[in-house]
Amino acid sequence: MTYRYATERTDHSALASGHVLRSAPGFPGFPVRLADELFQRAAVHTGLPAVRLWDPCCGSGYLATVLGLLHRERIASVRATDIDPDAVDLAERNLRLLTAEGLAEREEELRRSARDFGRPSFVERAEDTRELARGLARAGGDLPHEAAVADVFSDRDPVAADLVVTDVPYGGMTDWAGRVPGSDPVGGLLASLGRALPPEAVIVVTARTRRVPLPEGVRALERVRVGVRAAALVRARDVA
Repeated sequence: MTYRYATERTDHSALASGHVLRSAPGFPGFPVRLADELFQRAAVHTGLPAVRLWDPCCGSGYLATVLGLLHRERIASVRATDIDPDAVDLAERNLRLLTAEGLAEREEELRRSARDFGRPSFVERAEDTRELARGLARAGGDLPHEAAVADVFSDRDPVAADLVVTDVPYGGMTDWAGRVPGSDPVGGLLASLGRALPPEAVIVVTARTRRVPLPEGVRALERVRVGVRAAALVRARDVA
């Protein structure tokens, strides 16, 4: 794939999983440059100056938090849901980094660890946290957000979101759970999202595969493949 938007190899080490953002065993990260590119491609298809973002398979909340920090000025709110309560607890802590108070707390936590445990590397992480806070303030300040336990396959009330970006489970570290529909969880996921979202909403599904499968007759707005990951961009009305 040729990068269309994230064309420069920017140093995103401050956004690495476990650096400022919190991580835990069993919760994978996501390539920051690819997340940046996919968000910008999808945002164009929404036609909106700022989108309501939702990750329905959020895990640690890493992807949603990274996008919030990268594109505060283009995001109106962030919603993160997952069927695993432990994942949602971690996601809530990461989403709190979308506020000045949450970043200040994280900076102090890292500086305290540097002092108490003699770990100089934590000073660098604290400085990176402060720089993220400066960037968030310049881009618009605190970003409204919420995290909740939810099964993406269950019938739900309509969700007020304009853009979904989610990295689906792929076995190994993560796996499907909840009311998984037969042998086609991605198709079931898309159908559920199509019913919950406004018709014009855009859905980005990524997976560790050569090609993200779509239901018969559904045409992608775009398809992307980078390394071991593929992504498909679709309109909610087309998968409802």
